[in-house]
Amino acid sequence: MSFQAPRGMRDFYPEDMIWRTWLFDTWTATARRHGFEQYDAPVVEHLDLLTRKAGEEIVDQIYAFEDKSGRQLALRPEVTPSLVRLVAARRTQIVLPAKWFTIAQCFRYERMSKGRKREHFQWNLDIIGAADITTDLEVMATAVDALRALGLSAEDVSLRIGSRKLVAAMLTALGVPDDQQLGVLMVLDKRGKVSDEVLAEMLRDAGIAADLAARIMGIFEVSSLDDAARQVPADSPAVAELRQLFTLAEKAGVASFLAFDIAVVRGLAYYTGIVFEAFDARRQFRAILGGGRYDRLFESLGEPPLPAVGFGFGDVVIREVLEAKGLSPQGGPGVDVCVGVFEAANWPEAMEVASDLRREGFCVDLALGAEGPKSLFKYADRRAARRVVFLAPEELKSGSAVLRDMSTRSQETVALGDVVTAVRRSLAGGIGSA
Repeated sequence: MSFQAPRGMRDFYPEDMIWRTWLFDTWTATARRHGFEQYDAPVVEHLDLLTRKAGEEIVDQIYAFEDKSGRQLALRPEVTPSLVRLVAARRTQIVLPAKWFTIAQCFRYERMSKGRKREHFQWNLDIIGAADITTDLEVMATAVDALRALGLSAEDVSLRIGSRKLVAAMLTALGVPDDQQLGVLMVLDKRGKVSDEVLAEMLRDAGIAADLAARIMGIFEVSSLDDAARQVPADSPAVAELRQLFTLAEKAGVASFLAFDIAVVRGLAYYTGIVFEAFDARRQFRAILGGGRYDRLFESLGEPPLPAVGFGFGDVVIREVLEAKGLSPQGGPGVDVCVGVFEAANWPEAMEVASDLRREGFCVDLALGAEGPKSLFKYADRRAARRVVFLAPEELKSGSAVLRDMSTRSQETVALGDVVTAVRRSLAGGIGSA
């Protein structure tokens, strides 16, 4: 029997949970700070809901199965279709625009590489029912706020902004038929994952003539929004939309994180407008997060049209980026107080002390099995305990315990009835503080 997790899946040991909890807490706090409400959905989803976006690479990566009643189900590869299902089920009851977020575990059977597993947790944040460009900016500003909260600056990471509308307008100007444009966009999204030569070959395999494929590849030479604007009609709504976005970004205080990038088109077919991806400054890692506007997804799933914009922010790449920067959760797994004894006969008193401290809101660990000063202090160090309360036989005879500061190794004797007050005072100012 193998004791390894299934290939592509992860175990989370306590030290990994420190990271995960810190990241999830940061995501949640950021979402709430921006007025988003939390939701959740089953990990198991209807297969039909996930495969209606036929032709996408993601369909071939689904973990699908049939249950005992013959239902076709799957482990969700993304959570956006579930979001659509939830909103559609209570459309008349939900106040729009709805600002929702979730932290969802997703599964994709795909070739693993750096920054990519077969399961990952993803922070999804969406605004449903608002089409104005301010909505797009609000979503991006929330993403930037989370990056800042994790310790990253505009020098560390940038949000690269593209536009499906703009690239579509450029493809139209080049003579690419409308019915071929989605296929071309899916190919262009692979820029950076394969060579430009392979991209050109993929365009030809998709039925694009060699000379037109070469002109399409020329889109990547566009280096600025002004440059792109010269290649589409002067009244292009896509250009006007992007200009407004960057103006709003200045007002929102996130402009330093944003940069125009014509190559960002995103690989999901349901995107319709502005799209974005975040990368580390040196591009050593995969995209940290990605998203955009998807105004036709509800319609594609048989629902009346409803504008929407959102992003997905995974837990795998961001940890790699943070570790490379030397950033880690602050505080670690430590507890406020570790309570122990030197003799087993004193466990009843120790449990009473621990109970009193817990009722006052302290994080308290009973050092079970750690008897004697050497083993107790070693255990407390391993748990990163800030203070230790130990009950030694001599002190107990006089109704006292010993409170020890694990950082300075100083200690004081306190009456059992005063342990809670002494711990509170000690954590506020140190052993012996008044």
